[in-house]
Amino acid sequence: MSEQQPSKDPTPALPDRGHLLTEQRNDRSTGLDAYSTIECLSIINDEDQRIAGAVRDQIEHIAAITDLVIAAIQAGGRLIYLGAGTSGRLGVLDASECPPTFQTNPNTIIGIIAGGDRSLRKSSESKEDIHDGAHQELQALNIGKHDVVLGIAAGGTTPYVLGGVEYAKTMGSQTGLLTCTPIDQPNWCDVLIAIETGPEVLTGSTRMKAGTATKMVLNMITTSAMVGLGKTSSNLMVDLRATNDKLKDRAARIIMQIAKVDRERAFELLEQADQCVKPAIVMQLQGVSYLDACALLAHHDGHLGRVIGAQS
Repeated sequence: MSEQQPSKDPTPALPDRGHLLTEQRNDRSTGLDAYSTIECLSIINDEDQRIAGAVRDQIEHIAAITDLVIAAIQAGGRLIYLGAGTSGRLGVLDASECPPTFQTNPNTIIGIIAGGDRSLRKSSESKEDIHDGAHQELQALNIGKHDVVLGIAAGGTTPYVLGGVEYAKTMGSQTGLLTCTPIDQPNWCDVLIAIETGPEVLTGSTRMKAGTATKMVLNMITTSAMVGLGKTSSNLMVDLRATNDKLKDRAARIIMQIAKVDRERAFELLEQADQCVKPAIVMQLQGVSYLDACALLAHHDGHLGRVIGAQS
């Protein structure tokens, strides 16, 4: 009689992620399937209200990465987001909104998502398990010492993200990691932002509180960086090019407020300034041509206030 061979375990050895806060059950939402619609919505809303405070607890770390971004862009570098799934989509979203809001070059803030742009609409979650999956795209971008690479991983364990940021560090880039659970700071990470969003209403669904926190932090980083780079005047969006009717109306109102002109004159200035708000304001307040206004702004690194003084 032949010796019986031990049976093989069909389940591969996978790391147990149950200790992560983002994977644990939320005691406040147990029995969720028995709730009425309004009860379900209420508990989601109650949980969402915890997020702003959790983000605030990490404000110094958010400031640290923002200062790195400002310095990088001033040196001709870039901010590169790296994520998978929901985290990747949020990074691409924030990056894509900077050019229309701040007139940044589309190559200044870049979002990379595991699986490529196809993953924005159709999930390709298996791509996140590839440790060196982002290396090729980072190589193609020729990342270096003037770039900041910020990995986004709600649970802080995504191989695609961790491997990509670690690789970026070997290429001389400044690095950051944004998570929604406490983790030890890796030695290849210059700044760790760990937002304690806690267990989700729907266990493990990090598109919820973790996603909300992530969007808040990314908005904070890019908006504050753009303020530091002179893309605003007071709280007005002056580095704006009016490319549709909504933006033309907004641009005219900004010009009216800062340059103290009527609406008709604001539109005249906007037309003369190739639909750009900053030179339109400088033209009016300094009495110069469009080309001279652009030259003045360039001389002052794009800071409108340094050209016209605090008039907004």
